[in-house]
Amino acid sequence: MYFYGTTGVNKDGHLEIGGVDAVELAKNFGTPLYVYDVALIRERARGFKQTFEQQNVRAQVAYASKAFSTVAMVQLAEEEGLSLDVVSGGELYTAITAGFPPEKIHFHGNNKSREELEMAVDQKIGCIVVDNFYEMELLKAICLEKQVKTNILLRVTPGIEAHTHDYILTGQEDSKFGFDLQNGQAENALTAALPFEHFNVLGIHCHIGSQIFETTGFILAAQKIVEKLAEWKERIGFESEVLNLGGGFGIRYTKEDEPIPPSQYVSEIIKEVKKLAGEYLLKMPEIWIEPGRSLVGDAGITLYQVGASKDVPGVRKYLAVDGGMSDNIRPALYQAKYEAVFANRPLAQASETVSIAGKCCESGDMLIWDLPLPEQEDEDILAVFCTGAYGYSMANNYNRIPRPAVVFVENGKATLVVKRETYEDLVRYDLPLK
Repeated sequence: MYFYGTTGVNKDGHLEIGGVDAVELAKNFGTPLYVYDVALIRERARGFKQTFEQQNVRAQVAYASKAFSTVAMVQLAEEEGLSLDVVSGGELYTAITAGFPPEKIHFHGNNKSREELEMAVDQKIGCIVVDNFYEMELLKAICLEKQVKTNILLRVTPGIEAHTHDYILTGQEDSKFGFDLQNGQAENALTAALPFEHFNVLGIHCHIGSQIFETTGFILAAQKIVEKLAEWKERIGFESEVLNLGGGFGIRYTKEDEPIPPSQYVSEIIKEVKKLAGEYLLKMPEIWIEPGRSLVGDAGITLYQVGASKDVPGVRKYLAVDGGMSDNIRPALYQAKYEAVFANRPLAQASETVSIAGKCCESGDMLIWDLPLPEQEDEDILAVFCTGAYGYSMANNYNRIPRPAVVFVENGKATLVVKRETYEDLVRYDLPLK
């Protein structure tokens, strides 16, 4: 069994997270339940930040809040000295409600509305990542109306796609995000932005993929961008203050995954950018990165009450839980894989192979296929590991199932940070026909 962070087995033989008994968590807060190991989130954040600090490199580590956005999580990010990446008015509003410093907020998205951009400008956030020409003109109009100056980055597609151990060199014109670096779009965007007196063009942003286990893709992206920056310095006189290489740092979901430590990503990125800046006689830019999943993914565990089972002789045994695609849609969307144990007896010897089914009225609602487990007993609590990213944030009310509660655990203390939805919540905004 692989233990993440502070997870272990206590004297009662139960799974323990942050010094708190997982069985007691299920009993006290109900199931399904999202549980976050706060100490592990802090460790991950410090792993990224400290490497920049130790190498005396100017940097911002921005938590990509789309992975898991709540008031408590945003406040935790602030405690750890992180910046914040938001991609919608809702995420920005959450950050504002949490009291997050607006000057450390970066706003992403490929179709920001006028209302969202106005909110960002009014809140004086640190940076708007401009994604396309339509947005640039919209933001120009807002800045003129309000007579304010706004920091921007230009998002580019550098022709690199990366995932796990693979990277692909592409033209990458076919992407909904950003200005293409190769076909002249990015340069056209830059020359349109630079003369506008209400823009302060800080630099360039890219994001090359997700769940990446090697640094090759980041290095190739840096090479392509810095090469272009050298051209722009020569021809346009623009020198980038910021190089944002995005996120996508991988985590371990199953034994098939072999991620590298945050410090290794950062060290190799720093080394390459320093080398390139020296070769092209550019000033060393401030490096920004945007970890999301790698901060919270393996810090999250979802607890479920085990219910019905169905044995199809010679084919498969199904074991159903009281959640499913309404609280974790990733297996249905992406065929995502997870590991799990019974929280009430995590060290018990597996005696059968079962497939974990959700309770939604949907044949595709399967959480885990072919999971080795001990034979089912009454009151079993299933703990599914690494559900901290894109679980709660993608939760839904399919079949009118209320969304689960969220609990933070640290140093033996459990804190409820999101209440469980009720049936009353489900109909709160419904209006009668008459």
